[in-house]
Amino acid sequence: MVSATRGVLYPSRLPEFHRLPPAASARDLAVWFWIPEWDLDAGRSSRQEIVGYPALNLVVEGDAVVLAGATTRAAHRDLRGSGWAVGALLRPAAVAALTDDPAAIVDGWQPVDAPQLASAVEAAMRATEGQAGEERRERAVAVFSDWLAQRVGPLSDASHHANTLVDVLLGADAADSVEEAASRLAVSVRTLQRLAHRHVGVSPAAMIRRRRLQEAAERLRLDPGLDLARLAAELGYADHAHLTRDFRYVLGIAPRTYRSEAAGQDTAEAAVER
Repeated sequence: MVSATRGVLYPSRLPEFHRLPPAASARDLAVWFWIPEWDLDAGRSSRQEIVGYPALNLVVEGDAVVLAGATTRAAHRDLRGSGWAVGALLRPAAVAALTDDPAAIVDGWQPVDAPQLASAVEAAMRATEGQAGEERRERAVAVFSDWLAQRVGPLSDASHHANTLVDVLLGADAADSVEEAASRLAVSVRTLQRLAHRHVGVSPAAMIRRRRLQEAAERLRLDPGLDLARLAAELGYADHAHLTRDFRYVLGIAPRTYRSEAAGQDTAEAAVER
């Protein structure tokens, strides 16, 4: 599993946040489950800014269940009061059971009629005397995983192939180009594009760009002295200017600006804790 905060632009702003592996029943259906919990003083808010994974998320919050599509820009949400959410970062094999057209909800979402899932997750997350937070979260993931496995049912060869698509584009040894990914999967570039559109909703090239941007943001945050030209070359960009264009397009700011803002957030957080 990648770092717990990859994709989170300003981790110091996070409330309590956890990423948990799926139960055995959903290992082919979810990459992980993510669970934020927050309890903010009246009048205060916490802005969460995310450059999301190129994937769909199934999210339970209170009595609502929504399917959130892949995104093309960084997104944010302002948290207030107290609450929690339990989300599953879906693998492609789970998508067909939840939507016929993932491309239709790119940068959007659609409600899912799943009252049993909502009530089961809410019951698991509800604090009970003597039950630790870790136990509640693990129970929520277990019931969510079982529901997802029942909803999807047995996986076809096509579903397993779709999962391999994402492994090749986003995994630890990910392909650097669409052509390389197609070659590894022994399919044509056109077939690869159809698979991505059907199971993710965005193109393979967009998935590769998002992976690079997530890594770029994480490395800039963790190493403020990192040379941008070197970073661009290591991530497969043609040059520093190409990285900057992608960064501006998705995040709305230049890499140097983000690096300064992220460093400032960490410094301010450290000062508060002292």
